[in-house]
Formats: sequence, C-alpha cells, structure tokens
Amino acid sequence: MDFRWIPNAITGVRMALAAPLAWLILEGDRGAALALALAAGLSDAVDGLLAKRMGWQSRLGGLIDPMADKLMLLACFLSLGLVGEVPAWLVWLVIGRDVVIVLGAVAYPNLIGPLEARPSAISKLTTLLQILLVLALLVDGLAAVAVPEALLQGLMAATAITTAASGAHYVYTWSGKTRRALADRRKSPA
Repeated sequence: MDFRWIPNAITGVRMALAAPLAWLILEGDRGAALALALAAGLSDAVDGLLAKRMGWQSRLGGLIDPMADKLMLLACFLSLGLVGEVPAWLVWLVIGRDVVIVLGAVAYPNLIGPLEARPSAISKLTTLLQILLVLALLVDGLAAVAVPEALLQGLMAATAITTAASGAHYVYTWSGKTRRALADRRKSPA
C-alpha cells in the first residue's frame, strides 16, 4: 500500500488550521491558540520527518509545505495585529515581503523559466524569528505568564530587521537572475 500522500495530507490539515488559529487569537483564547500553534508546529516536523525518512517527498509537498507555514504565520500576524499585539507597520512588512516573494515565484517561471528556489539563510532566520515572536505573544497573553517587555520588543525589532533584509535579499537575488536570463536570451541565436 502506498502511503506517500500522508505528509501532504498533514500539510493540508496544517493549512486548514490557520483560520481557527486566527479566530482563537481574535477571541482572546490564548491557551487554545497556543496549543493549536504548537500542534501545527509539531505537524510540520512530523510531515517533514515522514517525507525525508520514508522517501515520501514530492514536488507538491515541496510547494505546499512552505505555503502552509506562510499561511499560519500570516493568520497569526493579521489576527495579532487586529487585537493590537503587533504594530500595523510590522504586519504590513510581513505581508508585503510574502506578497513580493509569491509574486516573484509566480512570475519567474511564467516569464523566464523553471524556478528552483531554496530558502536563503536570512529567510530561514526570518521565519524562525516570526515564529518565536508569535509564540512569545501567545504565551504573554496567558493569565499566569508574563514575557518580559524587553524580550518582546527585541523579538519585534529582530523580526522587522530580518523580514526587511530577507525581502530585499530576494528582490536583489531574483532580479539579478532575471536580468542574466534575459541577457542570455538576447545573446542566443533564434
């Protein structure tokens, strides 16, 4: 029996959890929101482990896994922004970076050729800091716990810096690849 579909199914469930997670944040149920966020994180680890260890990797999985991560983070940032936990400028920075990346990922294969993108080190750091900030804010919202304000402000600043740097890095890298590909096309005999 073929079980290669399991990692993609887990990823699909994680994508479906984005809306309930946002709703829990908006409703102020930080305990349930934190539990759901941790479950989503665990599911990300499980689907990745299954895909790699069992050889169940697929092109679809390679596309939807980062989409699920983005969807979860966007849902968290939007809802945390709406309840005043994250400043609007940071919400827009996170959304703007992701919109630029997605537009580039859609445009490049349609205009230039196959897209073989791998997350850069700064992009991985950005995702880590975004996750840590969301978790810290969810923990801080629990009645029995208070995360030091200096830690929250430091995470927000680090998240903002890496988000902006990562977006700029993607634009710089992929616009350079685009210019080179177009220059190569012009040089090639038709």
